[in-house]
Amino acid sequence: MRRGIIFSMFLLLYTGSVRSQVRLPECIEHKDVWTKTQKEQIFEHVRTFPVQTQLAFAFIENGAVSFSGVISENDTISVVDNRHKVFEIGSISKVFTASLLAALVVEGKLNLDDPVNDRLPFALKDSIRPTFRQLANHTSGLPRMPSNFDGGVPFDPANPYRNYSEDLLKDYLTRQMELIYQPGERSEYSNLGAGLLAYTLAKVTGLNYLQLLKKYLFSNYGMTASTTQREDVASYMVSGLDQNGRETSSWDFSVLIGAGGILSTTEDMAQFAFAQFDESNRELKLTRIPTFEVNERLAVGLGWYIVRTSAETELYCHNGGTGGYSSSIALDTNRANGVIILSNVSAFHPESPKIERLCFSLLQTIGDSSE
Repeated sequence: MRRGIIFSMFLLLYTGSVRSQVRLPECIEHKDVWTKTQKEQIFEHVRTFPVQTQLAFAFIENGAVSFSGVISENDTISVVDNRHKVFEIGSISKVFTASLLAALVVEGKLNLDDPVNDRLPFALKDSIRPTFRQLANHTSGLPRMPSNFDGGVPFDPANPYRNYSEDLLKDYLTRQMELIYQPGERSEYSNLGAGLLAYTLAKVTGLNYLQLLKKYLFSNYGMTASTTQREDVASYMVSGLDQNGRETSSWDFSVLIGAGGILSTTEDMAQFAFAQFDESNRELKLTRIPTFEVNERLAVGLGWYIVRTSAETELYCHNGGTGGYSSSIALDTNRANGVIILSNVSAFHPESPKIERLCFSLLQTIGDSSE
């Protein structure tokens, strides 16, 4: 999965001026959903995307949510109600995987600093012993991807995770695995680590990833449209677009499903955001505690990236990208504000980082009643 988080960029966007200087063109058809500044930002970020691009938005202000969306058709960007439409959320799935870990910790079924080796039916190569915490905050020393990732037969670049099987993962972990840095030394993004975390949690509980999600998250927070099984929501899915704007294959994550395999809607994602505002929710609160300090402005929790925009403000954020979709979530839990964007912009589209930039620039406008 392509990682689109650009920390220096979103820090600049959030702390600096984000007001667009473009004039809102007549080609945007809109209702009174956004302020003038928000409409300008949305147009400026969306106008370069292909025809049939859709963005679905959830705006949360003081714990109240509004939904809207846009679709690009010919030369027009029109408002559309797509809150019920399903998108791949890509790496935002990692926040859910880490939330499963937190739920099991609160239940007393494991500890964050337990080595995953002790919960697997085989020993890792060279007795490497990454902990659950290290897998959840990307400090395990594991590489981004396993070295035998293209060993699935056939390897399909349009659906690259589909044939990476449990047997291949086990072979990598027991015979090929090498650390790229000492555990705890730094935080370096790892799809492998997140996939291994979900795989291990399944071994601990005897439940598969979807069963875990339903038991601990989806059912608790009313996320009735969220799943990992595309066939269950096929009639509601927005078609993914490749980097050239053509319809493309969805991604099937197989054994590394915990790295990016969830499909959801903005309506469901808003439910998950509301749960983050509940300070009595012990497991979700645990995910937002900093576990590794990258620098004075950036930390990593369990799954979440934590951006400190001021002494009083911390934002909890993550993005996601697959071959046909890009997504972003940013929450200010102190103010119960947030923005969620799901889209069918390919992570490989050259302008895909605009999805995350738009998310942060829109979050800054929430509460701004000047226009």
